[in-house]
Amino acid sequence: MSCHRYRAIHTRRDFLAQTGLGLGTAALAQLLGRDAFAAAPGTGQPGLPHFAPKAKRVICLFQSGGPSHLDLLDDKPVLRARFNEDLPDSVRLGQRITGMVASQARLAVQPSKWDFKPGGTCGTAISDLLPYTRAIADELCVIRSMHTEAINHDPAITFFQSGSQLPGRPSMGAWVDYGLGRLNENLPSFVVLVSVNAKRAGQGLLARLWGSGFLPSAHQGVQFRSAGEPVLYLNDPAGITRERRRVLLDGTQELNRLQHAQNGDPEIETRINQFEMAYRMQRSVPELMELAGEPAHVLESYGPDVTQPGSFARNCLLARRLAERGVRFIQLYHRDWDHHGGLQEHLPNLARDTDQPSAALIRDLKQRGLLEDTLVIWGGEFGRTPYAQGDANREKYGRDHHGKAFSLWLAGGGIKPGITYGASDDFGFNVTENPVHIHDLQATILHQLGIDHERLTYRFQGRQYRLTDVHGQVVKGILT
Repeated sequence: MSCHRYRAIHTRRDFLAQTGLGLGTAALAQLLGRDAFAAAPGTGQPGLPHFAPKAKRVICLFQSGGPSHLDLLDDKPVLRARFNEDLPDSVRLGQRITGMVASQARLAVQPSKWDFKPGGTCGTAISDLLPYTRAIADELCVIRSMHTEAINHDPAITFFQSGSQLPGRPSMGAWVDYGLGRLNENLPSFVVLVSVNAKRAGQGLLARLWGSGFLPSAHQGVQFRSAGEPVLYLNDPAGITRERRRVLLDGTQELNRLQHAQNGDPEIETRINQFEMAYRMQRSVPELMELAGEPAHVLESYGPDVTQPGSFARNCLLARRLAERGVRFIQLYHRDWDHHGGLQEHLPNLARDTDQPSAALIRDLKQRGLLEDTLVIWGGEFGRTPYAQGDANREKYGRDHHGKAFSLWLAGGGIKPGITYGASDDFGFNVTENPVHIHDLQATILHQLGIDHERLTYRFQGRQYRLTDVHGQVVKGILT
């Protein structure tokens, strides 16, 4: 490893050529106007998108903890008929289970306590826990054949977000920002919103889940907070005017440019760009977070929690406002879906938190003409078991982690509406039709953005890396 690996050696010819190109670009910008070069600070990789995209942006409504597909999106009448029977060995097939149920004497079948009814004209069966989601069934593609490799939360969430169970890889939003760049020079391309629940925190979420990994740090997600300053240290200190801030920033940037000229470290360029972005965000972010201009009927559509900073409802409305302003990847996290016990008590609360706001977001995007080119995903890192954790006859039963078959839904962004795709067996334990791996989902998300997932790569430690590793197939059966 050379200590001079960042040093850029330029000939006089290089200098004259680059200077000439810079002057030409500046002149062209003046002729064409500023908007023609609005994305320049966040320009993506050459040649991207690889083909015409169906989606310009992604909103990922991630339900951290593993929502029970058997109680929400995948009805299994057979479970009702076989309540409290042992899960057949022919279904389990010797597959591993977590240590939390390995000591149980039995794996007793536990049906859902809630009914399912068909929604919309498509007739997709959705649980009574999600009445608002059921009402928009004609906009949704429900995938019932998802599967993952991880069995515990941290590796499963990391796998969903980065394509690897091991920490350290770039997140999906970072890959998108790296490949495509920004649409709005006054806001980050990748924004993260985490719901706040004063009563139950749920599984912890680490910033590496929206990190840039080995990509330049400029591509990491920017978390907007629910209280106080939306972004830490964004506001000027007391007594510092915006003009004074500009003078200080210019001086700092000149020092950074001098240092970059000496060693060529790309992280110095990142620092320069991020300082400039923060300066522009001082005006754009307060306007974004101010909801006073939203019509009353729009606020009402997201439900009563929309008035509470940090609620999932408010974050869904902010997601729409971010989408309007050209943010490419908007990541929402809602925690506490990990119900190993007390499922009958807790699952309705979580469904109530997310059902109305999620449906309102879809309707709001559609009404504004944004759903067509916005891909929305709702789901978690895995599903839950068809057998009870604890005594199936008790009210405090739960369901354990299950990654061999689970469900999620997608809408907009070139996805076929009003369909179900794939299927699990009668117990919701194994995939029986059109399996969709996490890497397949990631490949499909990138495809809708106009990216060939096999060609979006980054060289690190001697090899080319990509989001989907060496796997992944675009799920063409769900595309328009």
